[in-house]
Amino acid sequence: MAELSENARKILHARYLKKDEHGEVVETPADMFRRVARHVAAAEKVYDWNTRPSRYEERFFEIMSSLEFLPNSPTLMNAGRDLGQLSACFVLPLEDNLASIFETLKETAMIHQSGGGTGFSFSRLRPKNDIVATTSGVASGPVSFMKIFNAATEIIKQGGTRRGANMGVLRVDHPDIREFIEAKRNPEELQSFNLSVGITDGFMHAVKAGRDIDLINPRTKAPEGRINARELFDLMAECAWQSGEPGVLFLDRINRDNPTPSLGAIEATNPCGEQPLLPYESCNLGSINLVKMVRRGARGPEIDWEKLGETVKLGVRFLDDVIDVNHFPIPEIEKITRANRKIGLGVMGFAHFLILMGLPYGSDGSVRIAEEVMAYVTQQAREASRELAMQRGPFPNFNRSVYAQRGEPLLRNASATTIAPTGSLSIIAGCSSGIEPIFGISTTRKVAGGIELTEIDPVFQRFAEGHALAILESGSAGPSRIPFPDTSLLAPEIRDLFVTALDVPPSQHIRIQAAFQRHTDSAVSKTINFPANITIQGVKEVFQLAHDLGCKGITIYRDQSRPDQTVTCSACKVC
Repeated sequence: MAELSENARKILHARYLKKDEHGEVVETPADMFRRVARHVAAAEKVYDWNTRPSRYEERFFEIMSSLEFLPNSPTLMNAGRDLGQLSACFVLPLEDNLASIFETLKETAMIHQSGGGTGFSFSRLRPKNDIVATTSGVASGPVSFMKIFNAATEIIKQGGTRRGANMGVLRVDHPDIREFIEAKRNPEELQSFNLSVGITDGFMHAVKAGRDIDLINPRTKAPEGRINARELFDLMAECAWQSGEPGVLFLDRINRDNPTPSLGAIEATNPCGEQPLLPYESCNLGSINLVKMVRRGARGPEIDWEKLGETVKLGVRFLDDVIDVNHFPIPEIEKITRANRKIGLGVMGFAHFLILMGLPYGSDGSVRIAEEVMAYVTQQAREASRELAMQRGPFPNFNRSVYAQRGEPLLRNASATTIAPTGSLSIIAGCSSGIEPIFGISTTRKVAGGIELTEIDPVFQRFAEGHALAILESGSAGPSRIPFPDTSLLAPEIRDLFVTALDVPPSQHIRIQAAFQRHTDSAVSKTINFPANITIQGVKEVFQLAHDLGCKGITIYRDQSRPDQTVTCSACKVC
């Protein structure tokens, strides 16, 4: 069992470890990993009665307890327990009638209660003031129904440990698009929602040309007014500059990678944007800690490709097994999830991995190694999925997929790789989150459940101790009791290794995201961090660059643009 940090133990005790009826913790972190490993490995018996689940139980336990791989939070929380719902990501349908809307609201409540997050496209709902023939009245529009979903989410606490989260998407050609874009100018509105505008390639071409676009009434499928694309694009950038929202989803780019287009177009994603899904699809995620894939070679640090490949293949098997032991909250979700068997294996700890490899985040070398690592992860994941298809059969909708149309080998999973944000998981693993740069050398982080975590970056601390640096200033401890590090003795090239999120140029943030996206089946969760003094023009430029480089979506955040900022950097001598 790997050593856990104090912050990892805090978050495990508060949210993950099993408690008795009095709220007292009754398992250790090792017990939790054993519980999860045993429950997931039970799926092995489904396919081969000669298989000993205990063999894979041990292997699953080893990669989790060593912090080399962790599954998404619902799996850690619920595996081997009565709830048994193990997936993080869901997309639900919304049709243009009250019965559909409120049925989806009920399903949303069930998913949030079980620990999942939900995404919706509101694009099929008729616009505000449109006719409602059955009542001779007028429609209230998509944003009004989002407020109902928001209110319901606020009162449902996910599995007793997580607050509900939603993604709301509206197409850029919907008549209510202005109201949607401006919905979170008031920071008190829609707090359980992330918002993203669904953008088409045609819209982006119209922005460049300065042309108008038609606004399409989804009820009639007919144009209902026109708007200048560049004016709308400017409004998106202005609102994102102001509050970090809305983000953008590039729908055409997403659907070019849709593995089962015959089943429908993808219109929405999970709350953090990394998992585009069809209506009622779900996906379970897991992430490999890249820090654990670095070894000391004869010429310095190097990637242990063999270990990485083995971990990828075991991770794919783990996630495929999760589908078979999962307790799905709704029959429709179980049906399509088992038919497509989408999984999302990704990576975390990328910034710390770069530091160990001697590469500054955002450098040309960091972009190259991002692409190299993710290409290998996806290649190994697909190979593992093919091996499972030979042993267990392909995903049932394989013959309706693009893979069958192209004459490719059988696959067990319609998609295999995803880059998730890994907020809480990276704290447990003691590494940087997802593919983000480190936010600061000394930080304070607010996490679900009212927990506030303060720390000096663990890789920086080990580095400083290894180089006999005095990193703690006498008398400089702030209210958080975390001393501020003094890096004045570091050489410039070493300081560059610890570059923080706000010092990485936004264009380099995008290039890192695009490098990962080129080799990821689903999508990439990444926040493009801006310093507080960035201009709205800077936001527009990164939106355009993200589209040009083939990203599937983009989320930006300008420092100090919200009063409830989740992560803050302490005053230190680094930046």
